[in-house]
Amino acid sequence: MTTSTSTTERADLLELLQAHRHFLRFTVQGISDQQARERTTVSELTLGGLIKHVSRIEAEWARFTTEGPSAVAPPADEAGYADWADGHRLLPDETLAGVLAEYEEVAARTDELVRTLDLDASFPLPEAPWFPPGARRSVRRTFLHIAAETAQHSGHADILRESLDGQKTMG
Repeated sequence: MTTSTSTTERADLLELLQAHRHFLRFTVQGISDQQARERTTVSELTLGGLIKHVSRIEAEWARFTTEGPSAVAPPADEAGYADWADGHRLLPDETLAGVLAEYEEVAARTDELVRTLDLDASFPLPEAPWFPPGARRSVRRTFLHIAAETAQHSGHADILRESLDGQKTMG
């Protein structure tokens, strides 16, 4: 049986996303909400905040693959920046279990998009200092960006967790 490149590519993208999500979720296994809020390094990062941030970023970039640049546009005002900052913290009324459940829902939506969208379709990136003027991003490249972002933050989470209680994701 011959497998089409598209089917193989989609399977590879799904495997990549799922592997990095697994490592990130594994890192917070067994910690309390209080531990998820603790700053364990000089950084502002917390384990709960990282899960929440990665979930939000994945959701935004997944929406980009169907809605275009408005899904990932920089905040337009002070309230938008405040919401963006809150997206990096596990707030007092939030739980680690709650943000992990939301992350599962986001992942399921993204995975469905990987299975169904035209990977060659592309959208312009919004105007922002961190994007080149006039740049575009394909749906394929967007899913790779989500995987890279998740992997990067999994590394941050490893450092935070090891600083918290010595637990290591690998090794």
